[in-house]
This record gives sequence, C-alpha cells and structure tokens, in this order.
Amino acid sequence: MAVETGLTRLDAAYAELRTVVAAGARADSDDQVGPNELAWAAARREAASACMEWAHRTQSDLATALADAAVEDALLSLTGASAGARIAAQAELAKIAAAYQPVEDLGASEEHRLLRATCRDFAEREIRPRAQGIHRRDLDLPEPVIRGVADLGLFGISIPSEYGGSRTGETDYEAMLIATEELSRASLTAGGSLMTRPEILVGALLMAGTEDQKQRWLPAIASGAQLVAVAVTEPDYGSDVASLQCRAEPAPAGWRLNGAKLWCTFAGRAELLMLLCRTAPDGHRGLSVFVLEKPAFAGHEFELRQPGGGSLRGRAIPTIGYRGMHTFELVFENFELPAGALLGGQEWLNRGFYIQMSGFSVGRLQTAGRAVGLMDAAVGDALAYTSERRAFGRAVATHQLPAAMLGGLAVRLTAARQLSYRAARQLAAGEGQMVASLAKLYGSRMAESVTRDAMQVHGGMGYAEETNVSRYFLDARVLTIFEGAEEILALRVIAKTLLEAG
Repeated sequence: MAVETGLTRLDAAYAELRTVVAAGARADSDDQVGPNELAWAAARREAASACMEWAHRTQSDLATALADAAVEDALLSLTGASAGARIAAQAELAKIAAAYQPVEDLGASEEHRLLRATCRDFAEREIRPRAQGIHRRDLDLPEPVIRGVADLGLFGISIPSEYGGSRTGETDYEAMLIATEELSRASLTAGGSLMTRPEILVGALLMAGTEDQKQRWLPAIASGAQLVAVAVTEPDYGSDVASLQCRAEPAPAGWRLNGAKLWCTFAGRAELLMLLCRTAPDGHRGLSVFVLEKPAFAGHEFELRQPGGGSLRGRAIPTIGYRGMHTFELVFENFELPAGALLGGQEWLNRGFYIQMSGFSVGRLQTAGRAVGLMDAAVGDALAYTSERRAFGRAVATHQLPAAMLGGLAVRLTAARQLSYRAARQLAAGEGQMVASLAKLYGSRMAESVTRDAMQVHGGMGYAEETNVSRYFLDARVLTIFEGAEEILALRVIAKTLLEAG
C-alpha cells in the first residue's frame, strides 16, 4: 500500500468517525465512548502523518516502510480489517524487523546529532550503571547524576542566555526532546524526569514572572543550584484542577498555606516547589501559583518547621515503579510564604490556572519524550536478546511471529518519536498545544504496549527483576496517569477541542 493512498483512506475514515461522534455529542452530552474514540483516532492519524512527512523528507526506504506500517496500523485500529489484511500487515512488520536499524538521527541536524551523542555518552556512563540499583532499592538519585545533567546545561535549554541558560532565540523544543529521550533511555526516573519539572517552572516564569523573580530563580535553575518540584494534584482532586482546595490566604508577612498536595515527584530533594493554590473561591479563576524555597532533604520523609509554628511535612508514597526521585504527599499547616513568592505578583493573582495550563503543554511534550526514550531502550534490548537467544534451532528474531512483534515495536517507537518532534516544531512556532496533547496520549500508551511486548519476547527472563526490561515495564505504567490522566486528556482536552472546532 502506498503511504499517500493509505493516508487518504485514513483521513476519510477519520472524517466519518468525527461526523458520527459530533452527532452523538449533540444528542447525548453524557457520551464519553465516542469522544474517547475520536481522540485516539486523531492521535493515530497525526502520528501516521508525522511519519509520512519524515519519510518524504529523508527519502529512506526504511523510513518509508515504517511510515507505511504506521498508516496501516492507524487504519486497522480505526476501520477494522479482514483476517487476511491483518495477516498481511504482520508479514510486513516481520520484514521491517529484519531490516531495522536505529533511525533516531535520520533527518536530524548536525547540532541535534551532536547533542544526542553527548547525552547518550553521559547517560550510558553515569546513569545506566546505577539505574537498576536505584529502582530495586528505591534509592535517592545520586548527586553525580544531578550534577552531570546540570554541567551539560540541560536544565538551561529553555532559559534565555541573559538569565544563565543556553537559549539564544526561540526555545528549541526538539533539543529538549532529544536530551529527555537519551536520559530516559538509561533510566526514566534517574535521568529523563530530571528535566520535566524545571521546564514547567521555567515556562511559568518566562510567561508571568516579575523581573526580580526571573533574576532570582532562572539562573539558579539553569545551573542546577536549585532543583524543582511541582505540586498540583490533591488527595481528592487529580485532573480536576479547577476544584483544588489547598489554600493560600493573605498573612502579615505575605501568605499562609494550609492543605495537602499529592504525587509531588522530587519534592524532598528539590529546593524550589511550584505550587498551585486556591486564593479565591471562584473555581479556576481563583487559583494562583507560588514558588516556595526550601532546603533539600534526602530520603523518604522530611519536615520543615518555621519559627512561628508553621510546618511542611513530606512523606514519599511507595510505588511499584518510577522510583528514585520519590513521589511525595505534602501537608501544609500555617506555612508562611513571603509576598514575593506569588508568581507574577498581584498582576497574576487568581490567574494561576492559565499559567499552569500553559506549563502542562510543555510537560506533556516532555512526557512524550520520556515515553520515546523508554521505548527506545526496550526496543534495543528486545532486538539484542532475540538475536542471541535461540529456540528450535535458530535465533528467536528469525521466527515470523516474534519478528512481527519486533517490527511492531519499531513502528510504534518511530510513530511516537515523529509525532513528538512535530509537536515540538509547532510549539516553537507558538502553536502545537493540541499536538503536544496527542503526542502525550499516543506516546504514553505506546510505551506501555512496547515495554509489555519487549518483556514478552524475553520469555521468562523478561519477568526477572534482574533484567532492565522488567523495570521499563513498571516505569512505563505511570506515563498514562500523570501529566494528565489518559482518559481526562482524551475527553476534556483533545475531544472537546476537536468537537468545538466543528
């Protein structure tokens, strides 16, 4: 099937689905299944289109085969197919596996190739040897890893040079993705996730921060002198951001915080805590963003007491994966902040929802990059293992069914990567919020699928804790939950926007 022909059929099927879902949405406002299907169809369509664009640009036979398979996968998901069509698609995937070579640098600029090589060298030397121990014993992130990421300038990719970063023009979101991929490829938590929270706070500061706040915090973030955590979710409110209840009330010296936050990754070690708190009772119009400065704490628990009696307590929540940075529950009791902690000052009082939503676009793009890095590691390990492991007299990778699985892994990895790069280019142009959401939706689910199949082709060894692939699977499971739970992202962000667009 020619890629262009497949895309024409895909566009027609997508348009038909959109018409059906739009009619159902008008007739029954409680319909969620239809909008969810529409969001997923849009994600698969956009991923296939991004692959086709990349194949045309590079004129590579392998890129064309991968793009063709991505289009076929989207069509099969959207329209269904006969048993014969599915068998033919599996045969094509087996051919891709036999010819597959890493294509992450195909079509990349020399600058981006150098960045990838530098980040990969660091990650292989400093992160990968430590990753399994951090995961299995839930250790703190080693300071040499944090310092190394800072020394590479990765905390300052999006920070303008006048504030100590490396940005000289528009933000290079593709560079941010490449660095995130390579660190995540060695370890999702001990590497890739280190860049996410700084990027969210940096975006907020550049959008709304006062000049004093930019001068105070941006150089410290760029140098790694102050690490960042973000606190949005609460015990009773996750994706329903507009209903948050943790309160910040005026106090003689500034503000007084009371309430709890949940799932605050890295909140113990971080010296800067970006907080979204309620400052007025008016739903999303009554939220403000604060930046709390605190000492760094090691381990799984901490307590910070103030002379006036205020306190902040943190307790790490045990998790099955995504270990090392530790994800905290935070409790504030009469904790006082100076007036200057209000991001943007009085001009942005009660407008924090918009700051946070803007930050989520970058956070979603970062999560797509983390998913790609995790998939890249899983695909590499699966290809290596099945090439060496023999069954029934020959390498596992040469049997058609495992080969089709391996080809499928390569296609999903490639589609997720090219979709995230498209979103990066659009965000740099001042657009792309929707495509970033699609990239997060698609990449997160594909990471779960790819790591699952990578485990499967390892056989029994895939279930052993001593193999990296078991860690990839456990880490991937969190990606569909944080930075916007999959279902909420599909229904409230993607489908809602698509249907409102008409």
